[in-house]
Amino acid sequence: MKSRKIAILGLCLLTSTNARAQTAAAPTYILAGHVLDRPGEPMRGPTTVIVQGDRIVELRDGFQTPPAGSTAIELKDDYVLPGLIDAHVHLWGIAGDPLRAQIEQLTRDRFDDMVEAEKNARLDLEAGFTTVRDLEADPRGIRALRDAIDEGEIEGPTIVNSGSQISVTGGHGDMSVGMAEDFAEATRGRSTNICDGPDDCRRAVREQIALGAEVIKFAATGGVLSNVTGGLGQQMTLEEMKAIVETAHSFGRKVAAHSHAVDGTKAALEAGVDSIEHGTFLDDQAIRLFKAKRTYLVQTMLAPVTALKQAHDGQLSPAMVPKAEAVSAVAMASHRRAIAAGVKIAFGTDSGVSKHGQNAQEFALMVEAGMTPISAIRAATVNAADLLGRSDQLGSIEPGKFADIIALKGDPTIDVTRLERVDFVMRHGVTIKRDGRRQPFPPE
Repeated sequence: MKSRKIAILGLCLLTSTNARAQTAAAPTYILAGHVLDRPGEPMRGPTTVIVQGDRIVELRDGFQTPPAGSTAIELKDDYVLPGLIDAHVHLWGIAGDPLRAQIEQLTRDRFDDMVEAEKNARLDLEAGFTTVRDLEADPRGIRALRDAIDEGEIEGPTIVNSGSQISVTGGHGDMSVGMAEDFAEATRGRSTNICDGPDDCRRAVREQIALGAEVIKFAATGGVLSNVTGGLGQQMTLEEMKAIVETAHSFGRKVAAHSHAVDGTKAALEAGVDSIEHGTFLDDQAIRLFKAKRTYLVQTMLAPVTALKQAHDGQLSPAMVPKAEAVSAVAMASHRRAIAAGVKIAFGTDSGVSKHGQNAQEFALMVEAGMTPISAIRAATVNAADLLGRSDQLGSIEPGKFADIIALKGDPTIDVTRLERVDFVMRHGVTIKRDGRRQPFPPE
């Protein structure tokens, strides 16, 4: 039986290899009317983008005649951009409906959440987000979803995953807070992400890396959607933050810090994090630190708007409501200051708080806060790729990079809300959506 399984596996691998070879032998010619190949630089006119396998191999001026045996995709009236990158999502579990999540808490387990995660991943991809950074999920589950997508078994965006958020006991990432005794003990017994003191926080980082984390996230401050009273203040010491950053960087992992209160943000910046998530309360000193350290701010402006609505609709617990109101009251003004000062911005939505597939609504909020449409687009392409450490693979339409390409009607550099209606999506050379319609998967 064992030898039969090995033989079947070998046949599957051979078939897969042959299929890839056939794909590589048949290039795709994308005839694009307007191409924003490197957001921030002038847009190209009529261009032929040649894709082979999962990579872009060439850009030629004008509409070239595709050779026999190749595939032609006509986007002559469309605006073509690199696939978008959302640097802050939560694919795991029920998204955008905290009341349902609370009601079903006793009837759901991680397998149900895995099914939801697969659906959420597909929604983000169809919305034009060909890469996402997932900053809180079941470590083993998100790793499995990431790998299945990369292998072409499941439809979804490229995932850069953190696993569980590292938190101090009782902090924003301690999911046992507020639970009945039996549930709290069971939850804490499964946790590898809770740490107290620098040495324990080093251990927590190594645990997440061992479980497959490609980036490390920690909670510098309190958060809105945790059932923890006590506000949004700093929860982790500077020494603990430094231990996390040093350990993660020694393993080649970047570090994202969830942070609302300005003291927590400044401590995380001093510790050397690569990005601040949310950055809701900022002062002049924090902005100076951002610029001196060249740290990215991932604003997630859609999250406080959504959380405030959920609070008013009675979907949040009593501990969450005042925090949602506090964040919503100051986030826009704080982010305006950061943008005006020239802080580096990478696009992120915190989708999971809001519904997946609506990620592009963040663009309008970024423009409202003072960004130009092109700078907002750059934040979701060039900047986000840089934050992920994948500028050699993502963020622009250039030879050698992954064929992650989207297209839409209308110029998003004039009206950024056009990005909320993406008509064409290609990820790694595979057409996911065409003429606004989802394509068969696996590809026929």
